[in-house]
Amino acid sequence: MLPPVVAGVGGSAESLAAAEWAACEAVRRERELRLLHVRNWHPRQGDGANAAQRSLARRLVRQAEQSFRTACPEVNLHDEQVEGPATPALLKAAEEADLLVLGSRGLSGFTGFVVSLVALGVVAGTARPVVLVRVGEESEDEHLPADDGSACVRTGYRDVVLGVDVNDLCDEVLDFAFREARLRRARLRAVHVWQAPNPLALGPGEVRLVSEPQRADEWLGFLSAVLQVWHDKHPDVEVLATMAEDKLTSALVRASTGAELLVAGRRFTDRPMGPRTGPVTHAAIHHPDCHVAVVPHV
Repeated sequence: MLPPVVAGVGGSAESLAAAEWAACEAVRRERELRLLHVRNWHPRQGDGANAAQRSLARRLVRQAEQSFRTACPEVNLHDEQVEGPATPALLKAAEEADLLVLGSRGLSGFTGFVVSLVALGVVAGTARPVVLVRVGEESEDEHLPADDGSACVRTGYRDVVLGVDVNDLCDEVLDFAFREARLRRARLRAVHVWQAPNPLALGPGEVRLVSEPQRADEWLGFLSAVLQVWHDKHPDVEVLATMAEDKLTSALVRASTGAELLVAGRRFTDRPMGPRTGPVTHAAIHHPDCHVAVVPHV
């Protein structure tokens, strides 16, 4: 059986948005949707309190289902309740998922920055892709506006944006971004950031006086060559290669404006200090105004 798309649901507006996005993604991927609610069962609470939590969990799952049945009536659905804490439970669920989808805030019925720590903990600790869904978008908001500027579900999807480092290529991230663009028939906008070399850091014999347009053209050539390999695998995906002389975090935040999905990579390693998201991933999660996919890679 193919691994499902898993959505964490907890009754908040963010988790409802995550469930709706995950349902549409499951249909696109032709996968089952698994709605997962993490409840805080405790043996000292007594049978009555725990029964009430189970009843509340069932109601929250049904509420999540109602939020997307109109948009995605054909989705194949399975739901499940598990005991918390939330972060380890979601990490375990991610191990068996094709994709894990979470609201960027509001997990487990709480609100505020404390809850975003759950999402950050999952993103930092899992080896599977995670999509963090922003609240407040309707289905038509994922699409390009109509000719008159109004929202419309019959137009094409907005761009999928991908940050590419030609010095550290990651097949997992590139494959994910191309597949997401192909599933939506959306344009893939690949962004590479370069910075002018520091003259004090150049060694003997190195070219010091290269104009900025020449440097930009050189990097654009590298980026186009990288993308061409993947475009040959996905010829139906329209690709736009863009360059920016800037910090990567700033460029990605800017590029995500008006996009449907931002794809960012995260190096997955076992560190003595524990899992970290890294500054680029951290910025991608907190600052863009679109949904964010974080794809681990070695």
